[in-house]
Amino acid sequence: MTTHPNLTQIDRYATGDPGLDEASVWAIEVHLEDCADCRARLAGSTTAESRAVIDLVATALDREIAATPAPARRSRSWSVARHRWFVGTLLPWLVMTVTVLGCAALLGALWVGLPSVVLLIAPLAPLPGVAVAWHRRADPAWELIAATPAAGLTMLLRRTAAVLAFVIPALAVVGAGTGASMALLLLPCLAFTAATLLLGTLVGVRRAALGLMTAWTLAVIAPSLLAARMPVVLSADSARTWALVTAVLTVVALLRVDGFRRLSHRD
Repeated sequence: MTTHPNLTQIDRYATGDPGLDEASVWAIEVHLEDCADCRARLAGSTTAESRAVIDLVATALDREIAATPAPARRSRSWSVARHRWFVGTLLPWLVMTVTVLGCAALLGALWVGLPSVVLLIAPLAPLPGVAVAWHRRADPAWELIAATPAAGLTMLLRRTAAVLAFVIPALAVVGAGTGASMALLLLPCLAFTAATLLLGTLVGVRRAALGLMTAWTLAVIAPSLLAARMPVVLSADSARTWALVTAVLTVVALLRVDGFRRLSHRD
């Protein structure tokens, strides 16, 4: 918001008007963080009952804080970075992903004539982590995050970036050991991540990830293993197509940014 909200908007925000859309609530809250004048107007817009409740809560909090020992000092920068970019429940899924990639590389080395299993599952590698990056059952702080209008999209993108920062090096290391093409390892991986985010605006990120994983397994992985040959979609000439698909899906996902404001209603 580049201008100050008018008094009507502040009054509606102060009274919790349900007719005020989420985008306006988000813009007002972001503006209030940096504008002392508007915070003063907001304080003047509250009702006597609201001020009485605030005073009562403040008194109770002051009493509890005075009676509680001072907390141990923490590294604030690390704490902020950890909560913005990572959540502990992602770790088991990332470990599982690396384990599956290692098993796929080992299987390819032991089973002569089998198409590269690493290449076949590379597009799906980040999807388990992305599926739990923003979900009520995976994040212990989900309700707090979902109640904050400015947190949903940025939190999802940050955690998706954290998943990719972990999965892409793992793919590169495993791929280097198997001799697989780096382009065909990484481009489908990014394309499926963008597709998950795009479909997530429609059906939820978790459902989108599960649907893409199921479709790829049934349409590509299973037939390739049964026929013992690499599919056309992962041939050496398909790298440019994957690059184009990745770019298009990323642009469309960004254009669908409004859909991320209601992820909490689907996940």
